[in-house]
Amino acid sequence: MAVPHWSSRFAFIMAAVGSAVGLGNIWKFPYMTGTGGGAAFVLFYLGCVLMVGVPVLVAELMLGRRAQRGPIGALVALGRRYGGTPAWGLVAGMGVVAAFLILSFYSVIAGWALAYIPKLAVGAFAGATAQATGAVFDGLLADPVAMAGWHTLFMALTVVIVAQGVTGGIERAVTLLTPALFVMLVILAIYASVTGDFARGMAFLFTPDFSKLTTEVAISAAGQAFFSLSIGLGTMLAYGAYVGDNVSLPKMTLTIAGADTACALVAGVAIFPIVFASGLDPAGGPGLVFVTLPVAFGAMPFGSLFGAVFFVLLAVAALTSSVSLLEPIVASLQERVRLPRIVLALGVACLSWVLGFLTIFSFNRWSDIHPLGGGRTFFDLIDYATTNIMLPLGGVLLAVFAGWVLTREARVEEFGMGEGVVYRVWLFLVRFLAPAAIVIVALDALF
Repeated sequence: MAVPHWSSRFAFIMAAVGSAVGLGNIWKFPYMTGTGGGAAFVLFYLGCVLMVGVPVLVAELMLGRRAQRGPIGALVALGRRYGGTPAWGLVAGMGVVAAFLILSFYSVIAGWALAYIPKLAVGAFAGATAQATGAVFDGLLADPVAMAGWHTLFMALTVVIVAQGVTGGIERAVTLLTPALFVMLVILAIYASVTGDFARGMAFLFTPDFSKLTTEVAISAAGQAFFSLSIGLGTMLAYGAYVGDNVSLPKMTLTIAGADTACALVAGVAIFPIVFASGLDPAGGPGLVFVTLPVAFGAMPFGSLFGAVFFVLLAVAALTSSVSLLEPIVASLQERVRLPRIVLALGVACLSWVLGFLTIFSFNRWSDIHPLGGGRTFFDLIDYATTNIMLPLGGVLLAVFAGWVLTREARVEEFGMGEGVVYRVWLFLVRFLAPAAIVIVALDALF
């Protein structure tokens, strides 16, 4: 089967950035920062992105481009060629399973963004207080029927894009809408700096209190770095297969990680001044964005229009990421099952849609059910297992393969910058530092 390629470097960058930039930046990063104590979490997160995330991301793209196949097929083929065993395909298989699990709850959370579009458009939050917006959000979570409807709509949109393939669907969806989201975030950050408690918000984000940097916070920061950069899912293996030889993977990776990190930080700048000005708790958890931003939109001129557009773009950001979750699964199945792409996309999405009801009921009917004890709902368990265990484990094995199993000649050829200082630093990080850091995080998460 001929492997399609991105039509341009810009298209690849936007697809990869679109995969990385999504709910992980705008929904999850702010509330993880809030529950993690602020700047100490941010600082450790940035270190994880640079020292661990970037090297592993280069490795994953490298392996995908080298094999020119879907995620599982790529590691099976490379494992046979360089490692003497096709068992390496199990690594990509785990990533594909993680992508499937994440898609199940990601679609539910993205449905919240869709639900807020009509609410903002009709001015439901005009002049609303934090207590009022909190009540609206609590009402949404308490209504499994409404959540199921928005979950269904979002999953259907994901299928439509993936079914059209690389250039027909994915490129078209990301090349205009990803930059538009960033522009909207910047505008909102400027508004927050003028109307919110900017000084307190910036102190919370950028003045670290290292007494709050506990082991649990460090694990969460490392897991968030992997979740945000889409590492260990097979996504970048799939996207790497579509990358031409003329693209410099190290340069593109830094661009992707830089854009991803910038969006997360700008989201924090936009949200925390409003949090403190509104008297909200920065450790407010998963609902932080959905309680905080409507307060700002309800108070600003043309806030209803601006808010509706923002949540449209938030849903689009989520959509570009959900596409990158479904794509590696479909790409892997295409190599094994002779069915049309749309049938495969629809079948996988339907299964993930059904699994999504575990997340929906975790916020209402089953909120008191903790399958493994410890206070974690079904949603918490899926989120924890994928973010803190499966993604790091997949990442470390990909790093080991790229750093130790792949031949020197293959690494140098795919790296594309010779064997200078940059290559040697990357090789040290991907061979030693990144695996060690990931193993520590994964073991601590397990025990």
